[in-house]
Amino acid sequence: MNDTARLGEFLKTRRSQLRPEDVGVRTYDERRRVPGLRRDELARLAGVSSSYYTRLEQGHSTSASPGVLDALATALRLDESERQHLHVLARPVKRARPRRPAPERVDEATGQLLAALADVPAVVLGLRSDVLAWNRLGHALFAGHLDFGAVDEPVRPNMARLVFLDPHTRELYADWQSKARAVVGNLRLVVGRHPDDAALHELVGQLSAKSTDFASMWADHRVKACATAVYEMRHPLVGPLTATQQTLSNGLGPSVVVATTRPGSSSHTALALLAQATA
Repeated sequence: MNDTARLGEFLKTRRSQLRPEDVGVRTYDERRRVPGLRRDELARLAGVSSSYYTRLEQGHSTSASPGVLDALATALRLDESERQHLHVLARPVKRARPRRPAPERVDEATGQLLAALADVPAVVLGLRSDVLAWNRLGHALFAGHLDFGAVDEPVRPNMARLVFLDPHTRELYADWQSKARAVVGNLRLVVGRHPDDAALHELVGQLSAKSTDFASMWADHRVKACATAVYEMRHPLVGPLTATQQTLSNGLGPSVVVATTRPGSSSHTALALLAQATA
């Protein structure tokens, strides 16, 4: 799919998800043949001509200015992550031949950070959600059913695959749908920023083929930056706990995902028990 087609698909999907009453568009009880807003209604909200917006959505125009994109983002009620994603999709990309990326590695600084977080569950993730490293507690919390040394194998564990294809990880989250949507939303952002990454497209293709849940969520075109989220977890060793997962990243390399619990809570006690069990 080329750049203009990806932009058009995103606009079309998000337009269909907006009800007229959500944005103050009067329908006069008419019978509507399309879900969500019509093209002319969205164009009017954004202050652009209907013909121009139609060309943009159909992939026949590449001239959207930042001001027009911001107007469309406002009309579509996009949040900041979605707005940035819209700008990325509209940006001309100098196409290169898709190539296999070099293997990702944990640099010295990230390794030092992981060592300093020995008492906190921590996992180092690569661009495509591959697990590059984890500490003992991070392994025990997120993937204790896997071998600790799996991160050193040629084919590493991948968090996106685990969430959608691994029964243990699916059971780990009480609200699995919320976790799954976050994974898909973040993957959408990454693919938008790296459209020529062959391994990313291979990952999306595999997940789409093997998981109807993933295929459905991917078609929804939701984007979400995985920064901080609270999840109810059902750990097989220590039982239920509420963990805040935070992604630490400088935007240049691997990110570090850490999980914390509220001091003095039953979740904090459960995590302490897990630490003792993995000591």
